Amino acid sequence: MENKKDAEQKAQEIQILEQNLHNILLQKQAFQMELSETQSAKKEIEGSKEVFKIVGQLMIKSNAEKVSEDLTSKEKLLSLRVRSIEKQELEIANILEELKKER
Repeated sequence: MENKKDAEQKAQEIQILEQNLHNILLQKQAFQMELSETQSAKKEIEGSKEVFKIVGQLMIKSNAEKVSEDLTSKEKLLSLRVRSIEKQELEIANILEELKKER
């Protein structure tokens, strides 16, 4: 009876961890897409003196240098988030692997 309860509990733990891993992968994918878009935007404005930036529903003329700085800052933040999520992903994958071995 105890073994059955333990097995059920481990199965439930595995299911929860797999769901967490799935959610983390979705977050990682979203951040990677945003990072890619940010990098593309940076490349597009290279050499431009003025660019247009969308703020809410308006398109506003902006200084290319300022926008480039903003994009660089955003790129650093997104890279940091992706690395952080990758660490979480690795931790959960390792825990899952251990739990599956114990089964």
